Amino acid sequence: MAKKLGLKQRYALLTRGLDWQTTYQPMDKVFPEATFEGIKIRDWDKWQDPFRLTMDAYWKFQSEKERKLYAVLDSFAQNNGQLGLSEARYLNAVKLFLTGVSPLEYQAHRGFAHAGRQLPGVGPRIAAQMQSLDELRHAQTQIHTISHYNKFFDGLHEFPHMHDRVWYLSVPKSFFDDARTAGPFEFMIAIGFAFEYVLTNLLFVPFMSGAAYNGDMATVTFGFSAQSDESRHMTLGIEVIKFLLEQHPDNLPIVQRWVDKWFWRGYKVLSLVAMMMDYMLPKRIMSWKEAWEIYFVQAGGALFEDLARYGLRPPKYHEQATAEADHLSHQNWSIFYNYTQAAAFHTWLPDAQEMGWLSEKYPDTFDKYYRPRYEQWRKMEADGKRFYNNALPQLCNCCQIPMGYTEPGDPNTISFRESTYKGERYHFCSDGCKDIFDHEPEKYAQAWLPVHQIFQGHCGGADLGDVLKWYNMNVGADNMDQSVSPDQKLWEEWQNERARVAAE
Repeated sequence: MAKKLGLKQRYALLTRGLDWQTTYQPMDKVFPEATFEGIKIRDWDKWQDPFRLTMDAYWKFQSEKERKLYAVLDSFAQNNGQLGLSEARYLNAVKLFLTGVSPLEYQAHRGFAHAGRQLPGVGPRIAAQMQSLDELRHAQTQIHTISHYNKFFDGLHEFPHMHDRVWYLSVPKSFFDDARTAGPFEFMIAIGFAFEYVLTNLLFVPFMSGAAYNGDMATVTFGFSAQSDESRHMTLGIEVIKFLLEQHPDNLPIVQRWVDKWFWRGYKVLSLVAMMMDYMLPKRIMSWKEAWEIYFVQAGGALFEDLARYGLRPPKYHEQATAEADHLSHQNWSIFYNYTQAAAFHTWLPDAQEMGWLSEKYPDTFDKYYRPRYEQWRKMEADGKRFYNNALPQLCNCCQIPMGYTEPGDPNTISFRESTYKGERYHFCSDGCKDIFDHEPEKYAQAWLPVHQIFQGHCGGADLGDVLKWYNMNVGADNMDQSVSPDQKLWEEWQNERARVAAE
């Protein structure tokens, strides 16, 4: 039978012909989360998946990619691919990616499985099921790829444990916790549209290109393997938002609020990527500002011009995010340099050549605001007075990033907002985060904030040593400066040995 049917016919049977209306239970009990968000759907059959992928085609396509991916990974490991990296400090970007991003793939797998279960339409249900499988595969391939580095470098040994506990990793974790505790339609907009369509290129394209430029062919390979899935996910994301907007005019204000919220939440998560691109890649391919211009201002601008016919406008505060591109990575790296004693990767100050590159890429801000800061810290290092911030940072009650960002248009003043809810004060790094809290204070008042938890005695003890032990961090190996790390020492031994053999 399968040989006689075309792909279009098989897809129609999978997503239309095999669906049915329940009789033993009413449909609203079978799909209990389909209505409480206020979204109105007139006809689920209007859903169109441009790929029209059937399950048998999906398995065949993915298995072919798996064979190619693991052939490259095996070759990379057998040929000691770690020796081909540009520098040892490149691995710190991989550590941040593994601990911060890879667990999000698993969260996305769980989220799409749940959302698919709650959507009454069989077309989007099948699409969510396939994306759920994609995300699980991405988590597995990323972990498998990076496991090779765990044999040689520190900081990769406890990534799931750290993801749930370490202070800066609560930023990406809270993003997905927030999305997964939303309704199914909001989850589809949060992850399917805002993250996968609007922002994912900022994560995957520049970082994977940077990995290639720094000799990390293992990471590049899983990136390319995932990228074809990401293209399908982007198509699903745009289909979701068009479908909702075409179904009923009452959906527009709900969808607009979700777009505003999840753009801002996603932008805050990607601030970690900005730092990786500008400071953590020894060989750089483009600045965060350039990537933002290409992948959000130009591509996102064209997207929202297209969506304007539905009445949807660009996300609130998008102009502020564009203006902050001149400052974001510098302020983030400064935070991590200050708190390197409590991070599971190493930091360093940019050298003269790197500061020249930053000056060229950020002509309006770097030399004026950030170069003097780095030069002062370098002088303090030379004087044996390396600066550490030994206080606990105040966190934003929404995005959970330390309150280190400055006011829009005023790089010398810390941005600080607050709201009062049930007699308690809550603090925020930006107007965007305050807006999100004020709309759902009952949700964000329950946020698990790492610094608050330390003060409340829930993180292993009261001093830094107790907390780092609770993080399962190897003090002196996983944290502190790159120049004095065991990673750097091992790398230099490898390079010296290679030079000795080459000289013989």
